[in-house]
Order: sequence, then structure tokens, then C-alpha cells
Amino acid sequence: MSLLARLAPHLPYVRRYARALTGDQTTGDHYVRVALEALAAGERSLDANLSPRVALYRVFHAIWLTSGAQLEARRDEGSAHADDASQRLLRIAPRSRQAFLLTALEGFTPTEASQILDCDFAEVERLISEAQAEIDAELATEVLIIEDEPVIAADIEALVKELGHEVIDIAATRGEAVDAVARRTPGLVLADIQLADGSSGIDAVKDILSRMDVPVIFITAFPERLLTGERPEPTFLITKPFQPETVKAAIGQALFFHPRRTQKAA
Repeated sequence: MSLLARLAPHLPYVRRYARALTGDQTTGDHYVRVALEALAAGERSLDANLSPRVALYRVFHAIWLTSGAQLEARRDEGSAHADDASQRLLRIAPRSRQAFLLTALEGFTPTEASQILDCDFAEVERLISEAQAEIDAELATEVLIIEDEPVIAADIEALVKELGHEVIDIAATRGEAVDAVARRTPGLVLADIQLADGSSGIDAVKDILSRMDVPVIFITAFPERLLTGERPEPTFLITKPFQPETVKAAIGQALFFHPRRTQKAA
């Protein structure tokens, strides 16, 4: 199998990553092209001990790091045309940004990210934590929790507040959720599926999204009701019982990458 054939399935994703890393599609594509040219010319090679995808990202990083400092000088160039997520990414320290994107956007494990970045596991975890802290501090918002179990609702509320967000309401039914957003617009919705009066959190979210564009995270014991193979499926879905760190990471990612999120008023 040719080199191009081996790498072809992964190229759209490394281009996506390069765009997020650099904040610009043209610049990102340039670095991907240089990496491929280096591979084709034999100047770089894929590590046979790694999966093709991990090895490709590793080569891309080796190329990017040789002149990545130039990209930092371009942060403000064309900023008026960059989306909010790109601008937020470029404000994160470069090394932390890499670790965050590799795990949050590209879905690599911390171990795979350490292989790509050529550092140890502990360093990757530290970088991810640094990026997450910067994101949490910048993206504080108002949160609506849709959950009918008081103990679980209290646990989620505590996690949300720990991240610096404000809980504007806790709704136990579809009707309460709709009433809550009529009173105050949330910046994020955390929703269960099966609610107190037999109503559906899915329907509650549909009602809310018909009125406003807001990121949603489903936290449910019934993921199969959402993972049907049909589209659209939710981007953020957490299964109960949940790990606190999983919820925290999902909140940061949902707020960070939501394209139309408006900043909280000062």
C-alpha cells in the first residue's frame, strides 16, 4: 500500500487539527502539505511502532515545531475574520493548546498525545490541566440543569459552580425547563433524558433549541435513546454514573467549541 493510501483516511482530521492549532486554514494546510512533502521525499518517516494516525500527527508536529514560533506572531493577523473558538485557542499557551486539541478535538488518549508531542504522560496531563483552567476562567456562563433526581442535580450543580459558572435554575420536568429559559437565557444546558413527570429531556432540549442557539450536554443512564445511528446525534453525551472530571471536561469543550456562543456580559 502506498504512503498516500495509508494516510488518506487521516488527512481530513490532521487538516482540521492544523487549522485549530494555527487559527487559519491556509496556514494549517501549508504545514500539512510540508509534512507530506517531507514524508514523500524521505526527509521524515512514520514511526513503525505507532499507528499510522498517531505517526502522521507526530510528523506534523515535528514540522510545525521547526517554525511554529512564526505562527505566534500571526495571532492578530486576520483576527477580524477568525471565529471565537479560534481566537480563544490562540490565547492559550502553544504547548497547552496542542495537548488540549489532541485530546479534546482529535480524541487521542493522553498516552497517544504524549507520543505525538514527544513528552511523558505526566507532562501531557499538566498541559491539559493548564489549558482547561484557562478555558474555564474565560468561559464562565449561566447554566440550566434539567435533572429530576435531587441528589444528582446537587452533584452537578456543585461541579458547575466549582468551574466558576452560575446555575440559573434546576428543572425537573420539560415544562419547568421551558419556563426557566423564558425567564433567563442560559449559556449552557445540562440535561437528563427521563424526567420526573414522565416527560422527556430530549423534548425539553428541542423546545429550548427552537428558541435559542445554546450548547447542550446530555447526562443520562439511557444513552441508547440518543445513540440511534440516526443524525443528528448529540455531540456531548455522558453516561450515568458519571465521573466528575468527565463532566468538567465536557463543559469546557462544549462552551469552547460552540460556534455561536455569545460572551457573558461584564
